[in-house]
Amino acid sequence: MSDPVGNLPSELDQLPDRDTEETAEWAASLDAVAKAAGTRRAEYLLRRTLQHAEAAGLALPKLLETDYVNTIPTSAEPEFPGDEEMEAKITAWNRWNAAAMVTRGSKYGVGGHIATFASAAWLYETGFQHFFRGKEADGSGDQLYIQGHASPGIYARAFLDGRISEQQLDNFRQESGGNGLPSYPHPRRLPWLWEFPTVSMGLGPLSAIYQARFNRYLQNRNIKDTANSHVWAFLGDGEMDEPESTAALALASREQLDNLTFVINCNLQRLDGPVRANFRVVQELEAQFRGAGWNVIKSLWGSAWDELFQLDTTGALVRRLREVPDAQFQTYATRDVAYIRQHFFGANAELVQLAGVLSDAKIAECFHSSRGGHEPRKVYAAYKAALEHKGAPTVILAQTVKGYTLGAGFESKNANHQMKKLTIDEFKGMRDLLGLPIPDSAFADGVVPYGHPGANSPEVRYLNERRAALGGPAPARKVHHVALPAPAERSFAPLIKGSGKQEMATTMAFVRLVKDLMRDKETGKRWVPIVPDEARTFGMESLFPSAGIYSPLGQTYEPVDRDQLMYYKEAKDGQILNEGITEAGAMADFIAACTSYATHGEPMIPFYIFYSMFGWQRTADQMWQLADQLGKGFIVGATAGRTTLTGEGLQHADGHSHLIASTNPASLNYDPAFAYEIAVIVKDGLRRMYGEKPEDVFYYLTVYNEPKVQPAMPEGVEEGILRGLYRFNTAADVAEAAAAVAADAPKIQLVASGTAIHWVLEAQKLLAADWNVAADVWSATSWGELRRDALECDEALLRGEVRTPYVTRALEGVTSPVLAVSDWMRQVPDQISQWVEQDWTSLGTDGFGLSDTREGARRHFGVDAQSIVVAALAQLARRGEVPASAIKEARERYGL
Repeated sequence: MSDPVGNLPSELDQLPDRDTEETAEWAASLDAVAKAAGTRRAEYLLRRTLQHAEAAGLALPKLLETDYVNTIPTSAEPEFPGDEEMEAKITAWNRWNAAAMVTRGSKYGVGGHIATFASAAWLYETGFQHFFRGKEADGSGDQLYIQGHASPGIYARAFLDGRISEQQLDNFRQESGGNGLPSYPHPRRLPWLWEFPTVSMGLGPLSAIYQARFNRYLQNRNIKDTANSHVWAFLGDGEMDEPESTAALALASREQLDNLTFVINCNLQRLDGPVRANFRVVQELEAQFRGAGWNVIKSLWGSAWDELFQLDTTGALVRRLREVPDAQFQTYATRDVAYIRQHFFGANAELVQLAGVLSDAKIAECFHSSRGGHEPRKVYAAYKAALEHKGAPTVILAQTVKGYTLGAGFESKNANHQMKKLTIDEFKGMRDLLGLPIPDSAFADGVVPYGHPGANSPEVRYLNERRAALGGPAPARKVHHVALPAPAERSFAPLIKGSGKQEMATTMAFVRLVKDLMRDKETGKRWVPIVPDEARTFGMESLFPSAGIYSPLGQTYEPVDRDQLMYYKEAKDGQILNEGITEAGAMADFIAACTSYATHGEPMIPFYIFYSMFGWQRTADQMWQLADQLGKGFIVGATAGRTTLTGEGLQHADGHSHLIASTNPASLNYDPAFAYEIAVIVKDGLRRMYGEKPEDVFYYLTVYNEPKVQPAMPEGVEEGILRGLYRFNTAADVAEAAAAVAADAPKIQLVASGTAIHWVLEAQKLLAADWNVAADVWSATSWGELRRDALECDEALLRGEVRTPYVTRALEGVTSPVLAVSDWMRQVPDQISQWVEQDWTSLGTDGFGLSDTREGARRHFGVDAQSIVVAALAQLARRGEVPASAIKEARERYGL
């Protein structure tokens, strides 16, 4: 059956119609309205009916787009609780000092951004005066994700409240002297002020969602009461084009994160021009967020528009606003009234009639400056409504003018993001507009002055009183260090003593260790296992029933594998964060957990495990964010190396993550070969990150899926494991090797990391048995730590301090050449070559990965035991220690 109005069949056709006559009457009524009053009236009635149904809680699809007007009309705005005049003065000082700071810095060529804060000033100030809870209140306060380009305004406010000096303002973007201000929100550079790095656009919104989610995680696990913490994310409309910006919108609504508010500054401009030149970004964002289940509040028009909307009895104005693309509206903000009358109001007779009763001053005010984001009453109303809305996150779409109050040379200009300074005359015009008491004499030397009303002025007193009432300064980062006790030794003992005759992959060894650590009475609850879906791949399914998978809803279904020992268990207080197929989401989870020690005063111990190929390569920018935010935890690249993941092929074969990881100064990178090395590294990592003297570092460990017998730990190797290199051969091994070759046999040092040590041990036997060559085997647990130490020694030398790198000392006295082997690109071990005094060469897995058996892949890359033997002979032949013919003979013998 087709529907009564003759449209194409739809899902409604599959539902029984119990009263076809009534349905036909409704359709006929709509037809009658459309015929008698026009289609616009019919559309209006339908929209109002749907809105009414939604408000009544009827389960109907939501309207994805509403009219291009404010969600909260002026008549519904709550009473404003502040002193508007005083707050206007405070905001004026902050606008001035933000612009002055960037302009003064421009003479040094360091740049800065002025226009962003100019447009968003009231969005921040209203929050600081009335909403943002500080760290000195009960709980953890609010978490503020400040738009990176607005940082000058935040510094200006900190100058006004006395937390930043004039000298520091003058050192904006000049940090090397030790008393400067970083360009953007960088916690590592200014750890008392900034909590969250946000200027790598897209990462702020993603992280804010997972921060709000992690707040609930702490609450539901009874670790910290975060009920009063609200996450505010300040974003740009252009920033929303980044895929990460909207990647987790559904998660936020699915988990009903009403502790989260996005404030999107819709100034209709990105870095080079309009955000949606031919379209309307506000309407696009509204549809996107409403479709994802968010509460949407639009604050578009200032109070000057009230008169226009009251005069719009036909809806012509609202329809016209819905038609005009962003680029054209940006043009209206810069053109004279005659242009606006012709090109906006001249669109139809109804608008011409409306414009006829409007003064030029009214039109200029509306189109040049009157935006919802520039009026504290409208911003206050939006923020209050956001906090009062329950059951879903809120996004506030606040329209502004980019460069507002900076003068005609800045406002709405395409180039204003790149404009770094105002002229003296422009500053004087800005001063007059803002009503600041700065005399012309203050510009006598040609330099714009900073402005401050005085520490005891009414403005500063008001500001401090408001912040005191809200729990202290903001933004602010405070760390109350809580040292965690070291776990019991019994957790590490099984890995230390080895696996006997049982084979175990190092991935399994790590998971077993963490499972034992999670049982620790003191610190077990603080472990946060994070995985992007493939927990079973990494052998973590044993954690499901014991630790539980976190879900704010608990488990509302009976799992299909409930009758099995390791069934899929979700729980409201679950410990595991199983994120689905999203490395970016899992990494955002990890960052929130890694920094909980500062955000909430609750140190957590997260470990994030993933396919090593899809960690650093896919989310390296977030790794930098983690380092900037001073996060602590364990990143684990499982199924590591280019040849250990059989059959998966090019995109799953990681031979380069250690090279990428080496670029991050906060990352301590280890490639352990044996289970006992993992135990030593994790134990020391817990001490360094969570002990009495915590360091702002995190760990990257690569583990393998290749089952091997795990030996017991030899004595005295702990330092070498942590420093990055130790001789694996025991005294018995050395004696046995010596007996297998002649006393005057040539010798070589085989250095290997990770799974490559097994190929090297096999090569050691072949060299002795087939070629009368002795070989010592070394385990290089960290090429990166060896390099870090060597670089520190080089730096010390510049200061006149003579230090020998650890790798040089470890190999001291060795006269034979060194051959380094790994399942990584040769550049990974070659990081340390310049500090190795012996002859050096390396083997690695350069190039693209391929699908094959482990043996086939290793033969392809030339890193299997036989290829190592040939490379060792070639190295010795160059020294004249074996005949050159041995190389060809070995290749033929081994079928190379």
